[in-house]
Amino acid sequence: MQADFQLGPDLKGKRIVVAMSGGVDSSVVAALAARSGAETIGVTLQLYDHGAAVGRTGSCCAGQDIRDARAVCDKLGIAHYVFDHESAFRTSVIDQFADEYLAGRTPIPCVRCNMGVKFTDLFRLARELGADALATGHYVRRVLGPEGPELHRAADPARDQSYFLFATTREQLDFLRFPLGGMPKPEVRAIAAELGLGVAAKPDSQDICFVPDGDYARLVRKLRPEAETEGEIVDLTGRVLGRHKGLIHFTVGQRKGLELGGQPEPLYVIRLDAAEQRVIVGPKRALAVGAARLSDINWIGGSYTGSLTAKVRSLAKPVPAALDGDRILFPQGEYGVSPGQAAVLYAGDRVLGGGWIEATEAAELAVAA
Repeated sequence: MQADFQLGPDLKGKRIVVAMSGGVDSSVVAALAARSGAETIGVTLQLYDHGAAVGRTGSCCAGQDIRDARAVCDKLGIAHYVFDHESAFRTSVIDQFADEYLAGRTPIPCVRCNMGVKFTDLFRLARELGADALATGHYVRRVLGPEGPELHRAADPARDQSYFLFATTREQLDFLRFPLGGMPKPEVRAIAAELGLGVAAKPDSQDICFVPDGDYARLVRKLRPEAETEGEIVDLTGRVLGRHKGLIHFTVGQRKGLELGGQPEPLYVIRLDAAEQRVIVGPKRALAVGAARLSDINWIGGSYTGSLTAKVRSLAKPVPAALDGDRILFPQGEYGVSPGQAAVLYAGDRVLGGGWIEATEAAELAVAA
C-alpha cells in the first residue's frame, strides 16, 4: 500500500474530516488518512430519503451508501457522522436541475452539488468539528505554487474531475486535500482490497446520482409537468419543419429524435427558445461557436496572464480560448457549446477558473468586444 498520504507536513498529526459518499474512493481516502496517524472523522451527507434509496445502484450518499460508509469507518476505528441534507440538496440541486431544463438549458448538477452541499456545507461542518483539513475522493491534484495552492488535473486523464470543481475558491483550496489525484483507479481499488474494505469492488456512482436510470425527461416531467409543452421545430430562417413534445427532450448538438424526414442534409439542434417553446435546427456547420457569454465567473488563477485553453463539456478536449471580460472567445470555433453548461479555463494542467455559459455567438458573428 502507498506509504505516504499526501497531506503536507502542516497536517501531520492534525484532525482531518473525510467526505464519505459510501464509495471506494472516499473510503480509501479515509483509510489513508487514518493510516497517516491523523485524527480522522468520516462525514456523510444524506441527500435522499433513506428508505427510498435502499438497494438503488448508481446512487450517492443514500441508503446502502450510508451503511457502506459506516462499515468502513467501523473497520478503520474512526468516528462517522451522518447529517441530513435532503432538503438542501433538493432545493439547490434537483429543483435547479429541473428548472434549467424547463428554461431550455443543459444543466450540470454535479457542479451545483460541489458548489453547495458537497463543499460549502461540508466546510462548515468540518470547521465545526475542529478539523484542520477536509479530504475528498475527487480525482484532482492540489499543487503548491508560488501564489499558494493551485488546482490541477488528475494524473489519470480518464478519471480527471477538474471540470466539475471549477467553482472551488482559493479559500476552499487552502482547506481541501485530494489524496487520489496522483493515483490510477486500479491502485485505489487495490488498496481497498488489501485493507479488506467491503467496497473494494463496488461500482462507481453515475454522474447524475439522482437519475440512476438515465431518464432525465421523466424526472423533470414529474417535478415540472409543464415541461412537456409542445411547440414548433423550425430552421434558422424560422420556417416550420415539424413539432416537438417538449424542450426537455432536446439538447444543443442533438441529431437523433428530431423525426424530420426528407431534408437535403442532416439537421442538428442549434439552440432552444424557451420563451417561444421552439427547437431551432440547422446544419452541423451552424453549431460552430465563436464566443460565449459567461456568468458567475470564478477565477483561482491568481496573476496568470498567459495563453488559455477551455473545456465546454466534461468529456471535451481543451481547445484554445481567450477571456475578454465576461466573454470567452474560440478563435478556431467550438462545437457543442450549450447554455447551462460550464466553460472551464486551463493553463496546461492547471485550473484557472471558469463560468456558466449564458449565451453563445455563432462563429461567423463573434468578434472581440
